[in-house]
Amino acid sequence: MKKAVLFLALCAGFFSLQAQTDDTKNNSNYREVTVDDGVFVVVETMPEFPGGENAMYKYLVDNLKYPEQAKKEKITGKVYISFVVERDGSISNAEVLRGIGGGCDEEALRVVRNMPKWKPGTQRNKPVRVQYTLPLNFKL
Repeated sequence: MKKAVLFLALCAGFFSLQAQTDDTKNNSNYREVTVDDGVFVVVETMPEFPGGENAMYKYLVDNLKYPEQAKKEKITGKVYISFVVERDGSISNAEVLRGIGGGCDEEALRVVRNMPKWKPGTQRNKPVRVQYTLPLNFKL
């Protein structure tokens, strides 16, 4: 008896969750989150580095050079870079959100600006501009 009640409760929860998801897509009150200039923050399909996340990490490892000044001063930490993945997959508006100095901020910007084109994010099956934040770890 307990199993039957638990099963019914799980089914009811699943179907109500599915209904909410479908209603959200069709609801005229559904709010798209954007920042200035029509740049989305959250989209149905987020942008993706060519080859996926592992390929992006390989690109970063292969291209990120530890700055000499940061080595001398033993600077470590994370540099947070914000950028926009454009409709064509190119990178624009790269900027340091939080840096650590010693040349690490500039190196992080250089590597992000030189990234290959991404697979763009989509909203309602159309490519859109998406803001993305990437933490880059500098560790000796």
